[in-house]
Amino acid sequence: MRLVFALAASILFGTGAYLLLNRDLVRLVLGVVVISQSAVLTLIASGLTRGNAPIYPLPDGEISDPLSQAMALTAIVIGLAVTALLSVLILRVVLAYRTEELDEVGREEAEREARLERDDAAEHRAEEEAAR
Repeated sequence: MRLVFALAASILFGTGAYLLLNRDLVRLVLGVVVISQSAVLTLIASGLTRGNAPIYPLPDGEISDPLSQAMALTAIVIGLAVTALLSVLILRVVLAYRTEELDEVGREEAEREARLERDDAAEHRAEEEAAR
């Protein structure tokens, strides 16, 4: 059973890593989500014991490990928050640059920086001429 969980987690992680290598912002977020789900699956697999619930008074026999379940629940909540944050950031980038491609965003940002540097240089020259 652990082998199945390990294979599933490794396939999820590989898929997420592949999605992270794309230049599309939506696929980048999907890659982060898939990798976080791989981490949750790994946490669940680490505490894979069948037993009674660890509620006092403790029952006789084997008891399930509540730590891995709590960590998996925490990872799910954090993953959801990160997904929401990244989705909002993508929305802002798409609204500002009107594209989802990282290459186009980088190209437009470089053009904007060059334009600002030219404007600053022109203002600096005008101030120097006014001071003379």
